Amino acid sequence: MSILRIYNQSDLNESLRKKLQARESAEDTQALSSVQSILEDVRTRGIEAVKHYSEKFDGFYPEPALCTAEEIEAGEKRLPAEIKEAFSKAAENIRAFHDFQKERLQPARTSVAGAELGFFYSPVENVAVYVPGGKAQYPSSVLMGVIPAVAAGVNNIMLLSPANDEGKLSDVVLFCAKMAGANSILKIGGAHGVAAAAAGLYGPPAELIVGPGNRYVTAAKTLLSASGRIRIDQPAGPSEVIVIADETANPAFVASDLLSQAEHGEDSPAILLTTSRTLAEQTSKEIEKGLEERPERRSMKETSIRDHSYAIVFEDMEEAFRFSNEYAPEHLEICTKDPQSDLGKVTAAGSVFLGHYAPVALGDYYSGTNHVLPTGGTGRMYSGLGVETYMKRITFQHPTRESLRDAWKPIQIMSKVEGLEHEHGHSVDVRFENE
Repeated sequence: MSILRIYNQSDLNESLRKKLQARESAEDTQALSSVQSILEDVRTRGIEAVKHYSEKFDGFYPEPALCTAEEIEAGEKRLPAEIKEAFSKAAENIRAFHDFQKERLQPARTSVAGAELGFFYSPVENVAVYVPGGKAQYPSSVLMGVIPAVAAGVNNIMLLSPANDEGKLSDVVLFCAKMAGANSILKIGGAHGVAAAAAGLYGPPAELIVGPGNRYVTAAKTLLSASGRIRIDQPAGPSEVIVIADETANPAFVASDLLSQAEHGEDSPAILLTTSRTLAEQTSKEIEKGLEERPERRSMKETSIRDHSYAIVFEDMEEAFRFSNEYAPEHLEICTKDPQSDLGKVTAAGSVFLGHYAPVALGDYYSGTNHVLPTGGTGRMYSGLGVETYMKRITFQHPTRESLRDAWKPIQIMSKVEGLEHEHGHSVDVRFENE
């Protein structure tokens, strides 16, 4: 039996289509319920509550909770030169791309109905960037979260990342945080770390919290956002990829890209949409070969492929793109004869990788685009992390006396329809009552 489930387009009745596109989890609802009490406790008891949850969930409370300049400097000295060089080059690319974004967010003015109207952008003042930590390390996520904030002009950038069992962050995370431009580094994560940042317990209260985390981190961000206390980038879920490929694709390339997605976790979907049954079958064989040749994390990768991944053979590419747009994947690879032309068919995706030499790993680490992206179908309404995430658009208007006079009667009528003519309507009337 093929390790990768393969469907034909004819198999896709409405029920199966919905099942294949669903990514909801009951555990997310449970996380929201359990996190609510943590947020309220941290808000009420402050650092004492943070200490309690740190000891409960992590087994310790890091002392000091904020990284010192000496810790950061010592970490940088211990780090091998080749690691510094690799992340420095990636940072240059990420900075260049996000500076390019900033250049496009220019103020503008126009004239409408005789009044001057316009807008300009202003950065959020205080931001927290969450980076998963503990036993793992994700220095690339430090660069992806902090560099756009610096490009946007954010004044205060706090990095949140849970410490390891020794109460420390890895040397490479410290190096990247300093290089990227973080103002402070808090060695606490989880829902209680997010709550601490929002409450301003270790620095200015965060007005925006971004970055990926587990379901409890996501629940904390979601609840704080819903209460109006902070803004967030987007809800985060398991990482995912769709590869759209035709007969020109290399099955070994496609299999490696599906397996690299499966390496994220047991619940990470890796999906192939193709017009070639042969490609789907060969890709499945290459996946089996890859699991044998690279057995590291085999159980996790195999679970991801068997339980959450599949291939669909479509009759034409239009239907493949239609399915992809409904799914709205975090990552979308287009491995076709003319990927630039096919890009125009995409209406929902976090980030798109074009051609046979564009693995997701390129964007995850090095190319310059951001890897903090919408998951779980939220690509239908959210964008990936970018400079604009850290900005506010402020509009303005400068009417003349004449343009307000022209608007007078319509405002009288409209305010009366809404029952607000006594003050809304009067605020215009008063300016002309002596005439």
